[in-house]
Amino acid sequence: MKKYLLASLKLTIALVLLLCVLYPLLISGIAKMAPGGGDGVTVKKSGKVVGYENIAQAFTDDKYFQPRPSAVGYNAAGSGGSNKGATNPEYLRTVQGRIDSFMAHNPGVNKKDIPAEIVTASGSGLDPDLSPEAAKIQVKRIAVLRQIPEEKLLQLVDAHTQKPLLGVLGPEKVNVLKLNIALDEIK
Repeated sequence: MKKYLLASLKLTIALVLLLCVLYPLLISGIAKMAPGGGDGVTVKKSGKVVGYENIAQAFTDDKYFQPRPSAVGYNAAGSGGSNKGATNPEYLRTVQGRIDSFMAHNPGVNKKDIPAEIVTASGSGLDPDLSPEAAKIQVKRIAVLRQIPEEKLLQLVDAHTQKPLLGVLGPEKVNVLKLNIALDEIK
């Protein structure tokens, strides 16, 4: 029994050192080499940090591109989805409310043309990106409110569209925060 107790104690100490000290140090070291040094990639405007590249934030003014809805109120401290299934009556009412709101703020848009991501929250509730189609469907509203030609806004969306990694991995996407910062810079 003493032999097994000593062996299990040694194994416990070795695993505690490996998993509670060495592994976290290794992961922290790797993170320090990543963009942002493991603290997130900040987005700056006029030298001031206005957000993070990979965390969505709310834009409530109609003169801005709207991000995906968030099930967590864009609170990065607690990311998560709604955990409601696609047939849940409460979820369906929430989505219908988002569709109605989107159509009220974007007159002339047909319900069938609204990309799903505009009315459904992502799994984390913090998705900072939209598809180019979801950004372009908002152009008419922003053009009217800002008195900017639609063509200029479409070019802005195209200029901020990130292509898939290596041309095949992932969809095209537009970072909403960066797009809205560029939008504010248009004279």
